Amino acid sequence: MDFIIQNAWAQGAQGEGSSTSFIIMMALMFGAFYFLLIRPQQKKQKAHTELVAGLQTGDEVLTSGGMLGKITAVSDHYAVVRISDNTEVKIQKSSISMVVPKGTYDEA
Repeated sequence: MDFIIQNAWAQGAQGEGSSTSFIIMMALMFGAFYFLLIRPQQKKQKAHTELVAGLQTGDEVLTSGGMLGKITAVSDHYAVVRISDNTEVKIQKSSISMVVPKGTYDEA
């Protein structure tokens, strides 16, 4: 059968270079993941935390569910948002995705 399929022989280890190059390659991969995935996500999370901490009564907000309203009350973990004349909902502050410019809610 040797004349149809050639035998595959393993080559010997290259010595110290292979372990060093493996460590360098792993460090480069970690660096790429850090700067492309981890760091931007941390910045985004920090900005959202600051947004949630700075919420005040009277701010006009957009929730992650797409509701637009004005904050009427704020507690440690919750905010009461008026979404129409007689309708107020109590939501978690972390579900607020952005504060919109003043006057946006009144125009809607």
